[in-house]
Amino acid sequence: MQASRVHELSPEEQAIYRRLDPSRLPQHVAIIMDGNGRWAGKRSLKRFLGHQQGAESVQFVVETASRINLPWLTLYAFSLENNLRRPKTEVNFLMRLLGAYLSNNVKRMNDNNVRIRYIGRTDELPHEVRERMEWAAEQTQQNTGTTLTLALNYGARSELVDAFRGLCQEVQRKELALEHITEQDIQRHLYTAHMPDPDLLIRTSGEMRISNFLLWQIAYTEIFVTDRLWPDFRGVHMLEAIENYQSRNRRYGGLSDDLQSLPGNELVGR
Repeated sequence: MQASRVHELSPEEQAIYRRLDPSRLPQHVAIIMDGNGRWAGKRSLKRFLGHQQGAESVQFVVETASRINLPWLTLYAFSLENNLRRPKTEVNFLMRLLGAYLSNNVKRMNDNNVRIRYIGRTDELPHEVRERMEWAAEQTQQNTGTTLTLALNYGARSELVDAFRGLCQEVQRKELALEHITEQDIQRHLYTAHMPDPDLLIRTSGEMRISNFLLWQIAYTEIFVTDRLWPDFRGVHMLEAIENYQSRNRRYGGLSDDLQSLPGNELVGR
């Protein structure tokens, strides 16, 4: 594991970190970044300025994740639905913003030992954006700290469709019998097959919905919702969410350990 860089946290972040149990930090935090448009609207600004400010929040959060040795951070950056519903001018701006973010932040990623990866139907993105994505991945591939995964042109239902297509091809090639398909077989065809499921899902802007994000992977994930809009979200707020996460008793679909030990509960929750 990389050396601790907790000393680089801000005083406000350090105050929260001291209340955390470092041995119980989540291995994987996923974030639905929501509220860029509302942030701009509340200030009578153009929407694109909200997106620009949101891009700044990304790097702040990534650097805090690196300093606490968080292994995996996944950000819902651009959904498949957004690609279809947003005005073309806004989609084009978001693509330019993505390219600029990668160009401007690869050095900071390397300085923070962060490597970048992507999930989604990225082959449908503009060619010049894909080139910049591949370049950033190559530039950071030797880093061993936090893996930052951007979900781009991503939708969980489309991910499952792609996974089932892969399984069907295996069955057609007689590499896998239909009656022998397991959850593990589905898992290895997901975009996220190379990473653990999220321990903690954070959603900004107060919306109480999943928005077609990692539907398979978050079956037992703890969810934290904040009213804070994404452009105002910083590393300290991620640490607050982790503090809340550590206060919970994860049950993975069953009863807590204390309840399971009570007489008469031998069959409950199975």
